Amino acid sequence: MSRKRVTQFFPFLVPIRIAQRKVCYYARMRFDSHHYAETLDEKQLPYLLFEADCTLYNGNTGFDMVYQENKVFNLKLAAKALNGLLIRPGETFSFWRCVRHADKHIPYRDGLKVMNGKLTTAPGGGLCQMSNLLFWMILHMPLTIIERVGHDVKEFPEQNSDVIKGVDATISEGWIDVKARNDTDCTYQISITFDEENIIGTVFMDKRPQVLYRIENGSVAYSRKNDGIYESVKVKRAEIDTASGEATGLKLLYTNISKICYPLAENVKIEEAIIP
Repeated sequence: MSRKRVTQFFPFLVPIRIAQRKVCYYARMRFDSHHYAETLDEKQLPYLLFEADCTLYNGNTGFDMVYQENKVFNLKLAAKALNGLLIRPGETFSFWRCVRHADKHIPYRDGLKVMNGKLTTAPGGGLCQMSNLLFWMILHMPLTIIERVGHDVKEFPEQNSDVIKGVDATISEGWIDVKARNDTDCTYQISITFDEENIIGTVFMDKRPQVLYRIENGSVAYSRKNDGIYESVKVKRAEIDTASGEATGLKLLYTNISKICYPLAENVKIEEAIIP
């Protein structure tokens, strides 16, 4: 049996612990070796590298749709701290470094959030959709991934069967971040915009792109463990030469493993194996 934390015995200490953790977290960032990107520029860089969008509203959560409306509110609040961000050579992108003060004047609303392995509601809930989109954009840039943690649990399936699996990125202020360093000689710019149904992420750069990127899944497997069913999926990236249109390489980036908390289709094969 796992040992209980002090805050489980004394819940009133939780806000103090969270505040302490955040102070220490940002203090470490201030004195680490990274030069963090923080410049927002309204002027758009000249070359388009990549663009993606994802649906804002998910009606399959089992919760009241008001939490989807609140999520969209939270996303637009965070987007103000990200739209136009420049990632210059030698700079490191950090999600929390950018959005840590996004709710300083207007507080986040209650949205859906996974806490202690359970889907619940909390202020700022839904920001993981932003971190997911940003990580997807990062995968299409030649940045060095410094930190990324996938969701341990998938509460509901992808809305589209064609969606690439295993490319999410969870966040928790003071604990988990999305970070990527620009080791190239190019400057990249992040744009986050919205239409009525979608959030749209675009990457611009200051030089004409020589290489584009295509993300794809390798093998996807499902295994049964004592506490449930787990999905294991390989994430690969191909480099596409912009002049010839030919793929110049295919590289395995990582293998993503997550627990599945929704019914799988009857024809999905589930191995009786233990995932390490």
